[in-house]
Amino acid sequence: MAQIIVYGHRESLGRRRTALKSAIHGAIMAALEYPADKCFQRFIALDDNDFIHPEDRGTDYTIIEISMFEGRSDDAKRTLIAELFERVDVEAGIAPHSLEITITETPKVNWGIRGANAADLTLGYKVEV
Repeated sequence: MAQIIVYGHRESLGRRRTALKSAIHGAIMAALEYPADKCFQRFIALDDNDFIHPEDRGTDYTIIEISMFEGRSDDAKRTLIAELFERVDVEAGIAPHSLEITITETPKVNWGIRGANAADLTLGYKVEV
């Protein structure tokens, strides 16, 4: 499971939401062998005075936070980050300098999904990639 939160300037996210959704999910599927139907994303559009960052990042500055089950290899996480930088640049027009990515991993037992503890579910996809 991967839950994605995307933060950005209101105007920038408004123009790029569809392209970002596609780029992010494409990267997740490619790097983590994720099923196409498992897309969980939230977009948090912020007013300029609510999104403080160095000026050199510009109004395209975007943060992608990924929360997912632990178990992916370091190579898979490196591949995911590289895929995100490439796809977000090409598909959404946000240069790598203006993109920040964080990955937080937690045990399945810390997740509740579809009325059950995730540690007790059959997921239908591999976590150990």
